[in-house]
Amino acid sequence: MLVGVPKEIKNNEFRVGITPSGVQELLQHGHQVLVQKNAGEAIGFTDELYVQAGACIVEEALDIFAKADMIVKVKEPQLHECAMLREGQLLFTYLHLAPDPEQATALIKSGCVAIAYETVTDDHGTLPLLTPMSEVAGRLSVQAGCRSLEKPQGGMGLLLGGVPGVAPAKVVVIGGGVVGTNAIRMAIGMEASVTVLDKSLSRLQALDLQFGAKIRTIFASLGNLESHIYNADLVIGAVLVAGDAAPKLIKRDMLKHMKPNSVIVDVAIDQGGCCETSKPTTHEDPTYVVDGVIHYCVANMPGAVPKTSSVALSNATLPFIVNLANKGGDKAMLDDRHLRNGLNVYRGQVTYEAVANVLRLPFVPALEVIGHVSHG
Repeated sequence: MLVGVPKEIKNNEFRVGITPSGVQELLQHGHQVLVQKNAGEAIGFTDELYVQAGACIVEEALDIFAKADMIVKVKEPQLHECAMLREGQLLFTYLHLAPDPEQATALIKSGCVAIAYETVTDDHGTLPLLTPMSEVAGRLSVQAGCRSLEKPQGGMGLLLGGVPGVAPAKVVVIGGGVVGTNAIRMAIGMEASVTVLDKSLSRLQALDLQFGAKIRTIFASLGNLESHIYNADLVIGAVLVAGDAAPKLIKRDMLKHMKPNSVIVDVAIDQGGCCETSKPTTHEDPTYVVDGVIHYCVANMPGAVPKTSSVALSNATLPFIVNLANKGGDKAMLDDRHLRNGLNVYRGQVTYEAVANVLRLPFVPALEVIGHVSHG
């Protein structure tokens, strides 16, 4: 199979879909890889390294989209990239379609086969291709919150861990999944006062066992949520419903009860955000203020550390990329239900129910369309 890796074009996005070592792996299986010029240059993955690994360097993204059987990216395709996709072409990347009807429409129109990293599953009930970036985003969320609390950034001028004789900042993490766990770990390391809220008692029990007396675990009822965010200096929104829009847990009218110049870092912004006042921002202009509360809503947080993120992501995605290349998209998905769970759009039809529901589009189960096209 001919695999294409275009350069990422989102604001301040320097990650790359496949590393040079990933190229070597694909060549070992008899495949060819096209990499756009300078796709990994910013993080030290030079064109020379890709050539040494066996890739062909291509000047323009248009040529990669025109020639490749499968496009491997990091971030969702921008609209003009969607226009370059063709009927039956595989697209393997993060999509986050629930809050993005324009992209969904463009993918449907293209007729491509779009598989989303964030909805691929595994035997443990986790999302293995979302996990590495959730780990990065969770850890970065605390760094971003620390920075936003600094006075020159508009914050209240608070050091997260305090100093002897001065109380530490109060950090509230909403959601105890991968993002939340990694945020907790970083906040504890910085000696903040940490509280986590979650609706799952079993998850709270697991966090209690993991972190012990270093955190407080609270059931996420509305009353508990309000009382804790009102007293928080930093709130980390770490809520995830796989493939679906994030629930709006922090309402607009709650902001006026929060501390002036407190900070919300909404890591759920990729899925629309868990705060009613959240809107996507960029690394270039990461924050804005609503009702005296600073909002940090960068939609590609792991892009701030693109070398770490690219290697971590490639480690997770490469086995799936090789499987898709070896078998072809249809057979790979028919043979592997976890990869099939990643299928969001198939030749003009939406095959992920949560996406179809939130965007009010017709839903067709993946097995129906793959089976029809493969055997019809």
